[in-house]
Amino acid sequence: MAETTPYDVIIIGGGPGGYNAAIRAGQLGLKVACVDKGVDGGETLGGTCLNVGCMPSKALLHASELFAAANTEFATLGIEVTPKLNLPQMMKQKAESVAALTKGIEFLFKKNKVDRVRGAGRIAGPGKVEVTGPDGAVATLEAKDIVIATGSLPSGLPGVEVDQKRIVDSTGALTLPEVPGHLVVIGAGIIGLELGSVWRRLGAKVTVVEFLDRITPGMDAEMAKTFQRSLTKQGMEFKLGAKVTGAKVGKKGVTLTYEPVAGGAAETLEADYVLLAIGRRPYTEGLGLDTVGVTPDKRGFIETDHLRTSAAGVWAIGDVTHGPMLAHKAEEDAVACIETIAGKYAHIDYNLVPSVVYTSPEVAWVGKTEEQLKAEGRAYKVGKFPFTANSRAKINHETEGFVKVLADATTDEVLGAHLIGPQVSEMVGEYAVAMAFRAASEDVARTCHPHPTRSEALRQAAMGVEGWTMQA
Repeated sequence: MAETTPYDVIIIGGGPGGYNAAIRAGQLGLKVACVDKGVDGGETLGGTCLNVGCMPSKALLHASELFAAANTEFATLGIEVTPKLNLPQMMKQKAESVAALTKGIEFLFKKNKVDRVRGAGRIAGPGKVEVTGPDGAVATLEAKDIVIATGSLPSGLPGVEVDQKRIVDSTGALTLPEVPGHLVVIGAGIIGLELGSVWRRLGAKVTVVEFLDRITPGMDAEMAKTFQRSLTKQGMEFKLGAKVTGAKVGKKGVTLTYEPVAGGAAETLEADYVLLAIGRRPYTEGLGLDTVGVTPDKRGFIETDHLRTSAAGVWAIGDVTHGPMLAHKAEEDAVACIETIAGKYAHIDYNLVPSVVYTSPEVAWVGKTEEQLKAEGRAYKVGKFPFTANSRAKINHETEGFVKVLADATTDEVLGAHLIGPQVSEMVGEYAVAMAFRAASEDVARTCHPHPTRSEALRQAAMGVEGWTMQA
């Protein structure tokens, strides 16, 4: 890599934060380079999300849901088949879908005149980025502005050593060579429950061990209880309030030891595989942050003010900064960061970043939970509508779940929306838009929705805030 003329902006990292920042910079006419070493040294762009995260997990969730439906629901619909699992083919189609998406980013880079630089990027002082290429050669690039978009890694746990054979993290859980007889998932967060549900549907016994006395921290408590009941009905077992103390790999499996957080005797679980999914940590080691005087906090996060770090000309976006560790949050950061660099006005409201669990049923939410509103002392009203009363959900045999809308008791402004049910990931955006415009629940209640659709549940729940739900 020869020295180049200075860039306007260099982005370190090619995941959802980095690649969207690069594309937006190109659109705005900035001379931009995106430095990316690839996941595990691979060639493809897209970071964790595209390569070993959101995208491959959705491919397996979709395929496993169809497999489960073929085993159970198809006969009810008058379709008589006896499905047979072909795991290698399921993995192959997942890989093909991922490859198509990563090639799509390469196309977008070319279209928007983004220079893609392969290698590990490291800040080497103000305005300088050192890139160590795949061949070990080092080049120095210069830029007015540097954006750190290096994302995150799975968090570790003392006494549980990930070998990606018997004890896996989210990456390893996407490529297990067989359906486990017994899979133990450590952590009842979104990643653990999504991947656990994949292997459960494909035939594994799944036990989830969680330190807290509830699943999915951050989710509205009523939704979390409903969600846990649903997963239990599907065959997942939960051991809550349990602290994992160790995992020992044997010839054919893993012995996991845990003890009650409240105190009591230690217990063991025998598993074929263990999935460690207790969250993620920012990837900020080895980035040369000290060369510009930036010090991450003890958890590895970089403090920012409107995405600016403490060093002039150095910015940080996505999972390396505080806020929800979500691909779409990184994309919001990316656009705001680049538009600020380009001299435009930019704003992000993290309260309007939706969260989704892509299980079956799905769970999605945006805005405040009931617990947060109670803690703030804010008076609110609740509107609820069950999918059992939604005609499309009934016809499709997917009536599990409900929609809950929270609105200010005085102004009727929508403060939060919480959905559990069929395809709710595709519907929560309606409430994100409504809240961005500071809509009242009445605005949604008086907006015509097509019939018969699942989205009518959103309107009926909004009607419920003022007590005039018509279809339940």
